Amino acid sequence: MGKISPPAEQSKGAAGGQAVGQRGSDMRRLRWLVLTGALTLPPSLVPLPGHAQKRAITLVDYLGLPNVGGPQLSPDGKLIVYTVTTYSLPDNRGTSRVWLADVASGQTRQLTQGPGSDRQPRWSPDGRSVAFVSTRQGGAQLWVLPLAGGEARQVTSLADGVFDPVWLPDGKGLLVTSDIKWPAQQEIDRRNGEYPTEARLWTDLFYRHWDDWRAGKRQHLFSVSLGDGHAKDLTPLDRDVPTIATGGDGDVSVAPDGREIAVAIHTDPVADRTNVEINAMRPDGSGVHALTSGPGADNTPRYSPDGRWLAYLSLERPGFEADRSRLMILRRKDGRTDSGGATEVTSGWTLSVGSYTWCPSSQCIFAVVEERGRENIYRIDRPSFRRSAVVSGGGVNTTVTVSPDGNSIAYLHQSNTEPAEVWFGGRRLSHHSDSGTAALDLHPLESIGFIGALGDSVYGWVLKPPGFDAARKYPLVYLIHGGPQGAWDDNWHARWNYQMFASRGYVVAAVNFHGSTGYGQKFTDAISQHWGDYPYDDLMKGLDVLARLPYVDSTRMGAAGASYGGYMIYWLAGHTDRFKALVAHDGVFNAASMYGSTEELWFVEWEFGGALYGNRALYEKWSPLTFAPHWKTPMLIVHSQLDYRVDLSEGYQAFTALRKMAVPAKFLYFPDEGHWVLRPRNRRLWWSTVLDWLDEYLRPETRGR
Repeated sequence: MGKISPPAEQSKGAAGGQAVGQRGSDMRRLRWLVLTGALTLPPSLVPLPGHAQKRAITLVDYLGLPNVGGPQLSPDGKLIVYTVTTYSLPDNRGTSRVWLADVASGQTRQLTQGPGSDRQPRWSPDGRSVAFVSTRQGGAQLWVLPLAGGEARQVTSLADGVFDPVWLPDGKGLLVTSDIKWPAQQEIDRRNGEYPTEARLWTDLFYRHWDDWRAGKRQHLFSVSLGDGHAKDLTPLDRDVPTIATGGDGDVSVAPDGREIAVAIHTDPVADRTNVEINAMRPDGSGVHALTSGPGADNTPRYSPDGRWLAYLSLERPGFEADRSRLMILRRKDGRTDSGGATEVTSGWTLSVGSYTWCPSSQCIFAVVEERGRENIYRIDRPSFRRSAVVSGGGVNTTVTVSPDGNSIAYLHQSNTEPAEVWFGGRRLSHHSDSGTAALDLHPLESIGFIGALGDSVYGWVLKPPGFDAARKYPLVYLIHGGPQGAWDDNWHARWNYQMFASRGYVVAAVNFHGSTGYGQKFTDAISQHWGDYPYDDLMKGLDVLARLPYVDSTRMGAAGASYGGYMIYWLAGHTDRFKALVAHDGVFNAASMYGSTEELWFVEWEFGGALYGNRALYEKWSPLTFAPHWKTPMLIVHSQLDYRVDLSEGYQAFTALRKMAVPAKFLYFPDEGHWVLRPRNRRLWWSTVLDWLDEYLRPETRGR
């Protein structure tokens, strides 16, 4: 679900070495950074030479940890391909490689190398080759690597590259998605003539998305022949196919007999509607027709292995991209899918299915479900639709693939103390982060609960700092999630990492207020048209609970948030003086200007009860701008040039308000980032600036260090 802050990316560091040697290297780098002033730590957290105790995580550690993702089980169930991304400050980028794990022995090895990055590995139907997308030559193109030996071979040479490869059942080709210029002849070309410019010209909405300009281009589905690399546009339509908004976790699927392709298409390609339908077409792209007709968004089609069913995810309410995601199935007959009579597999459930996959027998489906700050994996039997948890109890478990016998699954597991690694059948296969975390003092999250707004139970997390001493009192950092229909989960967050905030000696707290996902759809719905009351009540009542903890210093509390969390920071500034410092990242300051500058109008129209022009009163009621005259708390604002969801002007307006009222403020601006800060050097700068700002007001003894 998009919203103004999508779920935490799972993308969303270095391969493991010997723990002792790696720790010695990290300690030498850490001491160098401290001595040169490149990284400042509170004195109590600076490790001493030879000190055997575990220590706080540092920026060096954090940026050095690998990112493991995308496990795919081979057709025979013996091997798993996955990716490992490492990050480089000198190169200012991440580099991904494809790795291979042996299920039986647990041994892993790097499968690809060379220039560029390799990602999205996909097994061929016979299991003899792996297709992947690589930037090693000619942009992001499709490559195929035979596992028996030999070099990888480039298959495509499309001008704007490819992504999301899907094998055809006969193994003779693949489907890929690629951006193309649309239409081929454009007014801007005629006006530029022989002197091209960087200017853009458009006549309709949705001309940009997240951090990408969409004016003058479309996303289309291509069929690629493995033999000669010929690529055919299967969807020469004035549509993005598959959809680029309100889509799912992979919106293209091919029937097992190869006679039908299912794809999610935005039926009304305008910025104020979410009507996405599952469409079917023949392998040559002909005969495109809708299989679903609901007013909301339908996405993530998946054919059952026996070809008798087509499953998909469905959001029922139009205009609401955080509606409950229902798992549906359609019956198929004679190689065609019946466009009527869909059955909901998850009827009676109040939670959403995030992703899913069929088991090989077609008699069950494995579904990933967010549940009370965790993501669990359920097995749903067919035809009874009886469900049972198969992976639960802690952390976040995603990216499921199923063994041929249907009895075991491969998946990614992560938690607040464990970066993502590949697991199979309940045991861990990969260990890329072991050496990087072995020396670190990483406390687990502890759950808290209280009665919040509307008399509802509200839950959250507390994290104690490294070297925690129950006899001491610690300053508090209160984290506020985005979305607003999102949640703080027990994960190793790729951007707002709990351990990094705790590393400076802070107790870290994160409350899943009304609007959060994973607590039932009614709880999620409660925030719409109530941005400033129910969530604020929850946060203040949660703060009361936290302030009473014997180890929290209630006179030294700060808050930080991004997207909707940034909005709430602005809102807090106008409604409470309990915080000594605030950090707002890409937040909404002026709801009215947000309406006119964001790209997904369905989002603001749902959240504020209609278009600005007919419902201005509610926009002003919940706008932090209205209460800016009450601002007194020092604030750091972070905003980026390429953020098209919450425009940069929101941050400018908030900073102007702060300085006009003589409130201490600082603005951190990134010209090359969007809604998230992703580049390694920018991430380094973000963390040092944010943590130093909090230290200045919450740990005054560190000021000037």
